Amino acid sequence: MRTRTSPVLVADAGSSSLRLTVFGDGGHVLNEHHSESPPSKGATQALRQLLKEGPPPAAAGHRIVHGGPELRSHTLLDDAVRARLTQLADLAPSHVPQALTVVDAARDLLPGVPHVACFDTVFHSGLTAAAKEYAVPADWRHTYGLRRYGFHGLSYAWALARTAELLGRRPEQLHLVMVHLGGGCSACAVRDGRSVDTTMGFTPLEGLVMSRRSGSIDPGALTWLLTRKNLPANEIEDVLNRRSGLLGLSGTSGDTRDLVRSRTAGDERAALALDVFTHQCRRGIAGMAASLSRLDALVFTGEIGEDQPEVREEVCAGLSVFGLTGGLRPLVAERPEIVSEPGARVPVVVIPTGEAQQINVETRALLDRG
Repeated sequence: MRTRTSPVLVADAGSSSLRLTVFGDGGHVLNEHHSESPPSKGATQALRQLLKEGPPPAAAGHRIVHGGPELRSHTLLDDAVRARLTQLADLAPSHVPQALTVVDAARDLLPGVPHVACFDTVFHSGLTAAAKEYAVPADWRHTYGLRRYGFHGLSYAWALARTAELLGRRPEQLHLVMVHLGGGCSACAVRDGRSVDTTMGFTPLEGLVMSRRSGSIDPGALTWLLTRKNLPANEIEDVLNRRSGLLGLSGTSGDTRDLVRSRTAGDERAALALDVFTHQCRRGIAGMAASLSRLDALVFTGEIGEDQPEVREEVCAGLSVFGLTGGLRPLVAERPEIVSEPGARVPVVVIPTGEAQQINVETRALLDRG
């Protein structure tokens, strides 16, 4: 089925939010619904209302955070794929079950149109063994599939294409460090237009400090909590995924906007949270640069990346070793922008988040090929 002139419904279910967007030709938004409630509480009603308002979609694309070891490309969402996704749900328990709630509701309400699963892990599917393998025994790697998968791939794919356009070069000509900063945070090294390293790993918990997620922590600390302090595994999982990160450090908020205001008012815990956050961002960027032979640009995307100039400034001001400096333009991005000084050794680029737009692109491309 060709969808080039047909509306495409994009469903992006977060752990506690739902974004439904109907795209027309050229990526124009024809209708949308955004909710900050968990999808399980209102997905069917939201879909019914969107479909009632129109226009009727000819296809649907769904964001699925984790594709596991087998689903390494965007794919038609049939019963077999749906069953496989149930088996993968525990790899991203805050994300995949919510997305499947929306998938099931959409397939029930739109049984006559093709549904496409678009995976965040696909962008990183070409990682080398050196980048993806954990230093654990082979039976753990082969039996349990322990490896680095990487996430935020749809966001990175969109930002890569927009960065190439902005710099007047093809994606395959670029060596970039890209940083997605939002509720979840990660960094990615792009070499010749392909992901070659990333900070997130087997699950979306590894890597940078995030809004409510801890990011990387010494695994010995976790085994110590389990065996010496007898903390239940489910409590540890809940704390690391929902009560840590910026929220855990500050004790008040996981939102950098709140923390910047609180720091200005003298809140020392807010200042600490931002210091840890930006320090870990710099560490992540430096680690990703180790996989490149040059740095053509540093790219920020995600909600924090695009609308928190204080964070961008503090990250870049501490990376002079890479030729980066502060003094960035303090804009809130509404379109792709270079925010560094003209003639900067390493341009700093801000790209508005485009995961939904990328799902629209990938859904149409897959159906056009088929």
